[in-house]
Amino acid sequence: MLYGYGGFNISLTPWYSAMAIAWAEAGGVWAVANLRGGGEEGEQWHRDGMLARKQNVFDDFHAAADWLVASGTTTPAQLAIMGGSNGGLLVGAALTQRPAAYAAVVCSAPLLDMVRYELFGLGTTWSGEYGTASDPEQLGWLLSYSPYHHVLAGTNYPAVLFTVFDGDSRVDPLHARKLAAALQHATSGDRPVLLRREGDVGHGNRSVSRSLDLYADELAFLRAYTRQR
Repeated sequence: MLYGYGGFNISLTPWYSAMAIAWAEAGGVWAVANLRGGGEEGEQWHRDGMLARKQNVFDDFHAAADWLVASGTTTPAQLAIMGGSNGGLLVGAALTQRPAAYAAVVCSAPLLDMVRYELFGLGTTWSGEYGTASDPEQLGWLLSYSPYHHVLAGTNYPAVLFTVFDGDSRVDPLHARKLAAALQHATSGDRPVLLRREGDVGHGNRSVSRSLDLYADELAFLRAYTRQR
Protein backbone atom coordinates (compact mmCIF):
# COMPACT_ATOMS: atom_id res chain seq x y z
CA MET A 1 0.00 0.00 0.00
CA LEU A 2 1.44 3.34 -1.11
CA TYR A 3 -0.19 6.40 0.44
CA GLY A 4 0.34 10.05 -0.48
CA TYR A 5 -1.04 13.58 -0.44
CA GLY A 6 1.31 16.11 -2.04
CA GLY A 7 -0.29 19.51 -1.69
CA PHE A 8 -1.13 22.64 0.29
CA ASN A 9 2.19 22.63 2.15
CA ILE A 10 0.96 19.73 4.32
CA SER A 11 3.68 17.47 5.71
CA LEU A 12 3.13 13.72 6.10
CA THR A 13 5.06 13.00 9.27
CA PRO A 14 4.82 9.75 11.30
CA TRP A 15 1.37 9.24 12.81
CA TYR A 16 -0.69 6.47 14.36
CA SER A 17 -2.90 4.66 11.84
CA ALA A 18 -5.07 1.76 12.91
CA MET A 19 -5.57 0.92 9.25
CA ALA A 20 -1.82 0.76 8.59
CA ILE A 21 -1.33 -1.48 11.62
CA ALA A 22 -4.10 -3.83 10.47
CA TRP A 23 -2.55 -3.99 7.00
CA ALA A 24 0.93 -4.72 8.39
CA GLU A 25 -0.36 -7.34 10.84
CA ALA A 26 -1.98 -9.12 7.89
CA GLY A 27 1.43 -9.31 6.21
CA GLY A 28 1.30 -6.20 4.05
CA VAL A 29 3.71 -3.29 3.66
CA TRP A 30 2.46 0.27 4.22
CA ALA A 31 4.52 3.02 2.57
CA VAL A 32 4.04 6.80 2.80
CA ALA A 33 5.52 9.00 0.08
CA ASN A 34 6.73 12.53 0.82
CA LEU A 35 5.96 14.39 -2.40
CA ARG A 36 6.62 17.82 -3.77
CA GLY A 37 3.61 19.97 -3.05
CA GLY A 38 3.80 19.02 0.62
CA GLY A 39 5.71 20.85 3.32
CA GLU A 40 8.30 18.27 4.31
CA GLU A 41 11.24 20.15 2.80
CA GLY A 42 10.04 23.74 3.12
CA GLU A 43 8.13 26.26 1.04
CA GLN A 44 10.07 25.73 -2.20
CA TRP A 45 9.22 22.02 -1.96
CA HIS A 46 5.58 23.08 -1.77
CA ARG A 47 5.86 25.50 -4.70
CA ASP A 48 7.54 22.85 -6.83
CA GLY A 49 4.30 20.84 -6.67
CA MET A 50 1.64 23.49 -7.32
CA LEU A 51 0.16 25.42 -10.24
CA ALA A 52 2.21 24.81 -13.43
CA ARG A 53 4.43 22.32 -11.55
CA LYS A 54 1.66 20.02 -10.29
CA GLN A 55 2.86 17.14 -12.48
CA ASN A 56 5.95 16.95 -10.26
CA VAL A 57 3.72 15.55 -7.49
CA PHE A 58 2.51 12.70 -9.68
CA ASP A 59 6.02 12.03 -11.00
CA ASP A 60 7.30 11.74 -7.42
CA PHE A 61 4.50 9.29 -6.60
CA HIS A 62 5.25 7.18 -9.68
CA ALA A 63 8.93 7.18 -8.68
CA ALA A 64 8.05 5.93 -5.19
CA ALA A 65 5.96 3.14 -6.73
CA ASP A 66 8.80 2.22 -9.09
CA TRP A 67 11.24 2.04 -6.15
CA LEU A 68 8.94 -0.32 -4.24
CA VAL A 69 8.88 -2.63 -7.27
CA ALA A 70 12.59 -2.33 -8.09
CA SER A 71 13.56 -3.05 -4.47
CA GLY A 72 11.54 -6.26 -4.50
CA THR A 73 9.07 -4.99 -1.90
CA THR A 74 6.10 -5.58 -4.20
CA THR A 75 5.04 -6.06 -7.81
CA PRO A 76 2.65 -4.06 -9.98
CA ALA A 77 0.15 -6.92 -9.58
CA GLN A 78 0.25 -6.47 -5.78
CA LEU A 79 0.68 -2.72 -5.41
CA ALA A 80 -2.22 -0.62 -4.12
CA ILE A 81 -2.42 3.16 -3.81
CA MET A 82 -4.60 5.32 -1.59
CA GLY A 83 -5.33 9.00 -1.08
CA GLY A 84 -8.10 11.34 -0.06
CA SER A 85 -9.16 14.87 -1.01
CA ASN A 86 -6.06 16.36 -2.73
CA GLY A 87 -4.63 12.87 -2.24
CA GLY A 88 -7.65 11.58 -4.15
CA LEU A 89 -6.58 13.80 -7.04
CA LEU A 90 -3.10 12.28 -6.66
CA VAL A 91 -4.24 8.66 -7.01
CA GLY A 92 -6.77 9.62 -9.69
CA ALA A 93 -3.96 11.09 -11.76
CA ALA A 94 -1.73 8.10 -11.00
CA LEU A 95 -4.27 5.55 -12.20
CA THR A 96 -5.09 7.45 -15.40
CA GLN A 97 -1.45 8.20 -16.23
CA ARG A 98 -0.05 4.73 -15.48
CA PRO A 99 -2.91 2.24 -15.17
CA ALA A 100 -0.65 -0.80 -15.56
CA ALA A 101 1.48 0.21 -12.58
CA TYR A 102 -1.18 -0.37 -9.93
CA ALA A 103 -3.42 -3.29 -8.99
CA ALA A 104 -5.92 -1.47 -6.77
CA VAL A 105 -6.82 2.11 -5.92
CA VAL A 106 -8.79 3.63 -3.05
CA CYS A 107 -9.76 7.20 -3.97
CA SER A 108 -11.58 9.06 -1.18
CA ALA A 109 -13.48 12.37 -1.39
CA PRO A 110 -11.40 13.28 -4.44
CA LEU A 111 -10.98 16.22 -6.79
CA LEU A 112 -11.02 14.73 -10.30
CA ASP A 113 -12.60 17.15 -12.80
CA MET A 114 -10.04 19.92 -12.56
CA VAL A 115 -11.67 22.03 -15.27
CA ARG A 116 -14.83 22.53 -13.18
CA TYR A 117 -13.57 22.07 -9.62
CA GLU A 118 -14.01 25.78 -8.81
CA LEU A 119 -17.78 25.59 -9.38
CA PHE A 120 -18.52 23.29 -6.44
CA GLY A 121 -17.94 23.15 -2.69
CA LEU A 122 -14.95 25.16 -1.54
CA GLY A 123 -13.29 24.93 -4.95
CA THR A 124 -13.10 28.68 -5.45
CA THR A 125 -10.67 28.93 -2.53
CA TRP A 126 -8.10 26.59 -4.09
CA SER A 127 -7.16 28.41 -7.28
CA GLY A 128 -3.96 29.60 -5.61
CA GLU A 129 -2.86 25.98 -5.37
CA TYR A 130 -4.14 24.59 -8.68
CA GLY A 131 -4.88 27.54 -10.95
CA THR A 132 -8.14 28.66 -12.53
CA ALA A 133 -9.85 27.44 -15.68
CA SER A 134 -10.85 31.04 -16.44
CA ASP A 135 -7.25 31.79 -17.43
CA PRO A 136 -6.28 30.13 -20.76
CA GLU A 137 -2.74 29.31 -19.68
CA GLN A 138 -3.84 27.87 -16.36
CA LEU A 139 -6.61 25.90 -18.04
CA GLY A 140 -3.82 24.20 -19.97
CA TRP A 141 -2.11 23.24 -16.72
CA LEU A 142 -5.33 21.75 -15.36
CA LEU A 143 -6.18 19.85 -18.53
CA SER A 144 -2.70 18.35 -18.68
CA TYR A 145 -3.41 16.13 -15.66
CA SER A 146 -7.15 16.34 -14.86
CA PRO A 147 -8.02 12.64 -14.28
CA TYR A 148 -11.53 12.87 -15.71
CA HIS A 149 -10.14 14.21 -18.99
CA HIS A 150 -7.53 11.46 -19.38
CA VAL A 151 -9.70 8.34 -19.36
CA LEU A 152 -9.04 6.31 -22.52
CA ALA A 153 -11.47 3.74 -23.89
CA GLY A 154 -10.08 0.22 -24.18
CA THR A 155 -7.59 0.59 -21.31
CA ASN A 156 -7.24 -2.15 -18.70
CA TYR A 157 -7.71 -0.07 -15.55
CA PRO A 158 -6.92 -1.30 -12.03
CA ALA A 159 -9.62 -2.12 -9.50
CA VAL A 160 -10.89 1.18 -8.08
CA LEU A 161 -12.96 1.98 -5.00
CA PHE A 162 -14.25 5.55 -4.74
CA THR A 163 -15.57 6.60 -1.34
CA VAL A 164 -17.83 9.67 -1.15
CA PHE A 165 -19.77 11.41 1.59
CA ASP A 166 -23.09 13.15 1.00
CA GLY A 167 -22.39 15.82 3.62
CA ASP A 168 -19.04 16.80 2.11
CA SER A 169 -19.00 20.60 1.80
CA ARG A 170 -15.39 20.77 0.60
CA VAL A 171 -15.28 18.36 -2.36
CA ASP A 172 -18.54 17.54 -4.09
CA PRO A 173 -19.15 13.79 -4.60
CA LEU A 174 -19.84 14.52 -8.28
CA HIS A 175 -16.10 14.25 -8.95
CA ALA A 176 -15.95 10.58 -7.94
CA ARG A 177 -19.28 9.77 -9.57
CA LYS A 178 -18.12 11.17 -12.91
CA LEU A 179 -14.79 9.36 -12.95
CA ALA A 180 -16.37 6.12 -11.75
CA ALA A 181 -18.82 6.22 -14.65
CA ALA A 182 -16.09 7.12 -17.14
CA LEU A 183 -13.83 4.27 -15.98
CA GLN A 184 -16.67 1.75 -15.95
CA HIS A 185 -17.46 2.66 -19.55
CA ALA A 186 -13.83 2.75 -20.73
CA THR A 187 -12.11 -0.18 -19.05
CA SER A 188 -11.26 -3.25 -21.12
CA GLY A 189 -10.48 -5.37 -18.05
CA ASP A 190 -12.60 -7.30 -15.60
CA ARG A 191 -11.52 -5.56 -12.41
CA PRO A 192 -14.34 -3.58 -10.79
CA VAL A 193 -14.80 0.17 -10.49
CA LEU A 194 -16.95 0.73 -7.40
CA LEU A 195 -18.51 3.73 -5.66
CA ARG A 196 -19.14 3.61 -1.91
CA ARG A 197 -21.62 6.31 -0.90
CA GLU A 198 -22.13 7.30 2.72
CA GLY A 199 -24.90 9.61 3.92
CA ASP A 200 -24.83 12.16 6.76
CA VAL A 201 -21.03 12.32 6.85
CA GLY A 202 -18.77 15.19 5.88
CA HIS A 203 -15.28 15.54 4.47
CA GLY A 204 -13.35 14.97 7.68
CA ASN A 205 -14.01 13.51 11.11
CA ARG A 206 -16.61 10.83 11.78
CA SER A 207 -17.68 8.54 14.59
CA VAL A 208 -15.47 5.59 15.53
CA SER A 209 -18.12 3.12 14.37
CA ARG A 210 -18.39 4.76 10.96
CA SER A 211 -14.62 4.86 10.64
CA LEU A 212 -14.40 1.15 11.39
CA ASP A 213 -17.02 0.36 8.75
CA LEU A 214 -15.16 2.44 6.17
CA TYR A 215 -11.75 0.97 7.00
CA ALA A 216 -13.13 -2.57 6.92
CA ASP A 217 -14.60 -2.05 3.46
CA GLU A 218 -11.41 -0.46 2.15
CA LEU A 219 -9.14 -3.14 3.59
CA ALA A 220 -11.33 -5.96 2.28
CA PHE A 221 -11.30 -4.38 -1.20
CA LEU A 222 -7.53 -3.90 -1.14
CA ARG A 223 -6.89 -7.42 0.10
CA ALA A 224 -9.06 -8.89 -2.64
CA TYR A 225 -7.27 -7.11 -5.47
CA THR A 226 -3.64 -7.21 -4.29
CA ARG A 227 -3.60 -10.90 -3.41
CA GLN A 228 -1.00 -12.85 -5.37
CA ARG A 229 -2.75 -15.13 -7.85
